Amino acid sequence: MATREPHPSAAPFVPAVRPTLQGLREAAAGCTGCHLYQRATQTVFGEGEAHARVMLVGEQPGNDEDLSGRPFVEEAGIDRRQAYVTNAVKHFKWEPRGKRRIHAKPNAAEIAACRPWLDAEISLIQPTALVCLGATAAQALLGPRFRVTQERGRFVPSSLARYVLATVHPSALLRAPDEETRHREMRRFVEDLRVVAEVL
Repeated sequence: MATREPHPSAAPFVPAVRPTLQGLREAAAGCTGCHLYQRATQTVFGEGEAHARVMLVGEQPGNDEDLSGRPFVEEAGIDRRQAYVTNAVKHFKWEPRGKRRIHAKPNAAEIAACRPWLDAEISLIQPTALVCLGATAAQALLGPRFRVTQERGRFVPSSLARYVLATVHPSALLRAPDEETRHREMRRFVEDLRVVAEVL
């Protein structure tokens, strides 16, 4: 019987002894723990304060990674200086469409391979509140059966942080079919984040 290859993982790349955010960022730059690094331009690591009270976790970097969550965070009453923003997957997964690179959803194996980086960030920052932005981030951290549609905007029990909440990813707001829907969904999203702001 043939032996199976072990699942790829970022674990060997994560510094084992007292890592700092800068140390994690530098180590992640050389991560080849899964195949996504081969097509990505670079590793996009988290950004924010080392002891932020709020950690926001998205799916993966976008083509123009600009962390567009900043205005939403501030509008909800969360001080951007108290927030750390990161992703479940640190390399951009994409498909070519003409000359453009179009977002492709990371699969379970890719998310699992990148999980050691996310665990290291959570362990180092120890946020009071952790916000999962979208289904991929929520299922990466809260399990594959977790449904944002059912649990959105409510705190859920978790050992990850004192307060853990899931909501939609900000990019979903941009895909709303019309301006009225976009405004309504934006208000809902900001209200979800206000739930977090109130406990900080």
